[in-house]
Amino acid sequence: MRLLDTDAVIDQLRKREHQPGAISVITLIEVLRGTTREKRTTVKELLEESYPTLNLDNPSILTYCELYAKLREEGQTLPDADLLIAAGAISRGMPLETRDAHFQRLTPHGLELA
Repeated sequence: MRLLDTDAVIDQLRKREHQPGAISVITLIEVLRGTTREKRTTVKELLEESYPTLNLDNPSILTYCELYAKLREEGQTLPDADLLIAAGAISRGMPLETRDAHFQRLTPHGLELA
């Protein structure tokens, strides 16, 4: 199974397609914050029925901290939300489907891109 980044989920919603995968609770939040209040509950239910939602567990939190420290040492940063999504993928051994090019900086740190 692969982890879908927020852009992959939004792309599927726009195209009214469904491809198998899981989403991070961070992706769920990012999609919902961009959804109108009137549609938010329906979209949340749709996403939760369509994809397993992965919470922030101890391995993903520790992986996030390691990635953050390594990137800081290298003078590179990523938004926290993206780093949390990547950490969830790495800690679970899941490839990440994304169109965001900045995730490529994490491949030397164990992120597999789908």
